[in-house]
Amino acid sequence: MRLKKYTDYALRVMIYTASKPEGELARKKEISEVFHISENHLGKIVHQLNKLGLLETIRGRSGGIKLAKNPADINIGYVVQAMEDDFHLLECFDRETNYCVITPACKLKHLLNDALSAFLEVLNQYTLQDLLANKDELRELMDIK
Repeated sequence: MRLKKYTDYALRVMIYTASKPEGELARKKEISEVFHISENHLGKIVHQLNKLGLLETIRGRSGGIKLAKNPADINIGYVVQAMEDDFHLLECFDRETNYCVITPACKLKHLLNDALSAFLEVLNQYTLQDLLANKDELRELMDIK
């Protein structure tokens, strides 16, 4: 299974924003520079995270972004599932586009569905706070003062 870059970048935005010192806003431009992500693409990600109630955006000259919730209240499984548009690992996972002739008898789809469920179950056990256990090291790597 592979997550989209969009989801990866969303998680990076969350980690970066949560790593900022208390009360300091993150800015799309600085996140873009740190992770080498197009600022335009980043804007779409920030917009979706804002719609999900995970980030708060402040407009204006001294604006930026900040977490809308405590990191301990942001579930990683929720973020991943909200950012991914589908988890169709194989053709047979999508009833509308499934033309595989062995689908009625195939055991593979059940095995992979169990694996996907286990994957999501593990993600659901973690919060953004868990990803910040080494916050000082993260700050240094992201050049956050």
